[in-house]
Amino acid sequence: MKRLLHPLSPAPGMASPENYSDPSFSATVIAWQKQHGRHALPWQNTRDAYLIWLSEIMLQQTQVTAVLGYYARFLERFPTLRDLAAAPVEDVMAQWSGLGYYTRARNLHKCAQRVVAEYDGVFPSDPLLLAELPGIGRSTAAAISAFSSGTRAAIMDGNVKRVFARTFGIDAYPGEKKVEEAMWRRAEALLPETGIEAYTQGLMDFGATLCTRSSPDCGRCPLQARCVAYASNRVKDLPVRKPKKSSPEKHAIMLVVIDKGQVLLEQRPTTGIWGGLLSLPELDGHVLRNGALPAVDDEDLARAVLPFGEIESRVALLPIVHVFTHYKLHIIPCRVTLARRLSLAGEATHVWYDGSKIADAPLPAPIKKLLLDLFGNAQAAQRSMF
Repeated sequence: MKRLLHPLSPAPGMASPENYSDPSFSATVIAWQKQHGRHALPWQNTRDAYLIWLSEIMLQQTQVTAVLGYYARFLERFPTLRDLAAAPVEDVMAQWSGLGYYTRARNLHKCAQRVVAEYDGVFPSDPLLLAELPGIGRSTAAAISAFSSGTRAAIMDGNVKRVFARTFGIDAYPGEKKVEEAMWRRAEALLPETGIEAYTQGLMDFGATLCTRSSPDCGRCPLQARCVAYASNRVKDLPVRKPKKSSPEKHAIMLVVIDKGQVLLEQRPTTGIWGGLLSLPELDGHVLRNGALPAVDDEDLARAVLPFGEIESRVALLPIVHVFTHYKLHIIPCRVTLARRLSLAGEATHVWYDGSKIADAPLPAPIKKLLLDLFGNAQAAQRSMF
């Protein structure tokens, strides 16, 4: 069977591999989790791999509090893996709208279809097979396998990296490949012989409730006596932060074309920012900023709107700033009303969407908020006339 880890030299700040094993570490984590850890989350106390997998994907780079509502609504719409696999991807994206990192939703749908087609709707228990499925990396595969099948496999998410960096005094950036691989080696060596579910959940709970990024509760931590960061007064310094890079700024002129209670939306490409979602039409895409934000040119606006109708009026709306992982986007919305609407015949990428249904539309969060505000205000104004 293929090994998860490969031999390598210790990275800076790491102990040698032969010193990684420590049964008392896992025993402490398990005992703490059983008494103080989280036990009532909706995806706990089950061996259903579908429920566990869904939660693990949603929790990638997302807080538990943000996931809870989405998780419940998602299961209401797709109660089984086969329901999810059979659904149109547009329905999946609509349920995911607002949760962010939309590649997760597309991979979720692809993964469900793969499991149905290749495994008759049953997730494999082997983490190596799980890791080959769309959207499931090495750590997520281990978590799914541990919780659904009791497989003895190591996880390595952001919480675990933080706990390890502080407890063992790792003075190197965990995102560096050699450091991360050494941390994986340590994670494998620290696995308990029994109680893998409580241990895995315990590591997650430690990072989420005690060993948090800011204001860690060291006074209640059962690992305090062995914590190198605590003993050396370096809790705030560890884990070592990623070297800062300047974040580029871009702008996008977006057209809010409204007519008869509907707004014109455009289907974005399946790859890239907001891939697969509906959004507002843009004049030039996301363009690098160079100084002040640009004004909307009347001729460019007329050409962009021409295939959809004749412009009656235009109003510049307040700019919106949205921060992505790799850049900051300044959205310049321009509201356009039409004197006459043209047919969308042959326009496969555009659709007129009812303003009353915007809340359920598969839209990026900042665009949905903008449209909800616009249509909410418009509806309120209309009601006030009667």
